[in-house]
Amino acid sequence: MQHGKYRFIVGFLVAPLALYAIFVIWPFIQSIYYSFTDWTGLSPDFKMVGFANYTRLLHDDIFWKSLQHSVIFVVLLPLVTLSLALFFAFMLNVGGRRRKGAAISGVRGSGFYKIAYFFPQVLSIAIVSLLFRFIYNPSGGLLNSALDAVGLGSFQPQWLGDPSWALWAVMAVLVWSTVGFFVVLFSAGMASIPKDFYEAALLDGASRITTFFKITLPLLWDTIQSGWVYMGILALGAEAFSAVNIMTVGPGGPDYSTTVLPLYVYQSAFRDANAAYATTIGVALLIVTLLFAAIVMRLGRRDRLEY
Repeated sequence: MQHGKYRFIVGFLVAPLALYAIFVIWPFIQSIYYSFTDWTGLSPDFKMVGFANYTRLLHDDIFWKSLQHSVIFVVLLPLVTLSLALFFAFMLNVGGRRRKGAAISGVRGSGFYKIAYFFPQVLSIAIVSLLFRFIYNPSGGLLNSALDAVGLGSFQPQWLGDPSWALWAVMAVLVWSTVGFFVVLFSAGMASIPKDFYEAALLDGASRITTFFKITLPLLWDTIQSGWVYMGILALGAEAFSAVNIMTVGPGGPDYSTTVLPLYVYQSAFRDANAAYATTIGVALLIVTLLFAAIVMRLGRRDRLEY
């Protein structure tokens, strides 16, 4: 059985590792290299400028605004999204009233609710952003019309045109579009937890809240931790970029109030024709992403529970 084991393993690993190195590792190395040049992205000619781009980055007010907004996204989006998903999943699986023959059950119609929660995940973020752009329209949009219908016509802010509201409006859309995926993910995890645990706890007088914090949360912790990292990467990457790019004025406005790091990378490269500076911002985004993942994995580390 040991004969040719390493040749067998290497034979299967060479192709995927080569593809990963070519299409993932090598572009990262190229980006770091170009960040030390003055490459415009439009010409094959460029020269080395050392740390000039990084010096400019440290004195760029727009970069610091973008970083602040991205940090807000990466902290609050996973927190709000995963909290809502955990609550909905718990109610759908073990939060219902006791029924005959089942001490533990979800709310009635839980199957339908799972489909309804997951539906936004079927739509692309571009379609969702366009829909909410019309919903947030200050004149005739669904949200302001609903506020007017319930007697709150005096409270109708320019959702995407007011710097104090725009970022939160975009964040609400991202929560709405992603929470359903985690509801289904956590529901699958809760379905694998033996119901005997819940029944024993309830017989001992534990409340629903106690069973959530003492049983559900510890046994789902690995899934929650992975979801936190995944949601953070979405908040720092394509999801945040697409929503801000489609929904906001500018995009990224008004007054850079919604600009995030991936959008600033795009604008620097394709609007300002400064690919070298864009790769410099991309390197900063890479560092922020790695730091976020490392912090989550470090703070979330705990003994693995088996059942």
